[in-house]
Amino acid sequence: MESDAFDDLDRALVHALQLDGRAPFSRIARVLGVSDQTVARRYTRLRTTGAIRVLGLTDPAAVGDVVWLVRVRCLPDAALAVAEALARRTDTSWVSVLSDGTEVAASTRAASGQDSDTLLLRKLPQTPRVVGVSAHCVLHEYFGGEQSLVHKSDTLTDEQVERLRPPAARRPEGPRRPVGAEDRKLLDVLVRDGRTPLTELAAVTGWSQSTVRRRMAELRADGTLYFDVDYSTRMFRQGVRATMWLSVRPSDLAATGQTLADHPEVAFACATTGSKNLLATVVCADVPALYTYLTTRIAELPAVRDMEISPILRRIKGPGALFSPPSRVPWRAS
Repeated sequence: MESDAFDDLDRALVHALQLDGRAPFSRIARVLGVSDQTVARRYTRLRTTGAIRVLGLTDPAAVGDVVWLVRVRCLPDAALAVAEALARRTDTSWVSVLSDGTEVAASTRAASGQDSDTLLLRKLPQTPRVVGVSAHCVLHEYFGGEQSLVHKSDTLTDEQVERLRPPAARRPEGPRRPVGAEDRKLLDVLVRDGRTPLTELAAVTGWSQSTVRRRMAELRADGTLYFDVDYSTRMFRQGVRATMWLSVRPSDLAATGQTLADHPEVAFACATTGSKNLLATVVCADVPALYTYLTTRIAELPAVRDMEISPILRRIKGPGALFSPPSRVPWRAS
């Protein structure tokens, strides 16, 4: 779908779902001032054309995972195949081809150091046509996860945001209840479709619908589960995306990271290991807007000692577990 195929109601619906991915269409309709049927039709159209997906995702720390950011340097004719092979893995997300088409960036989660070593330190460096691999552990996230660039779009008014925001759940006292095998069944479905009906969730888990509803509420309250919207960048006319690595003095890392998080152009920001210790994904309307951002907002950050920026040429995989690789890809990262 082209950018002019989307209108203000489409964008408002995305913002509403970002606030509460499982909000009833009736509540969204009341706030947006349209009928329930209109919201349902719009969602169905956007969902079936691939313009949006609501995903139920887990906070890595809550389930004991460590997040790694991987940079893979390839020969020019291998980057796309390597990127698609990485995207096949269920433990990867945000797989992109960067720069001049010779570098792939991906995010991967591992439950243990041994799992990380398997992919990052052994398999990738030994892959034909891969000439270099670097991996950086995410130490702290300043913006991302449940937070979204959609919240910075001002698509909805402050009043509408407050009406759509779900009531603050009471966080359970004491330690977080461990995620069990039945929870995994629930989460495995939600990561593919965050709006899966209760009837289907009950059938998968073997729980009653009331138990499913209660357990989802518990997982959201303790920060384990959150809902995100993966949407077409054309919907918000986000023309240029780039990954930016910054080198910042350790004493200024937290303050600089928070400043980046507040920038309307920043979709993701985190502190990482490595000589470039601050990473951000930047979204601008076009190349001149990116230049303006770099020479104004970034130039004004006194703690930045060095910077490397790489345009995102092609996004291969977004958040969540879904990816449908073409049959022509000859290489596997498994």
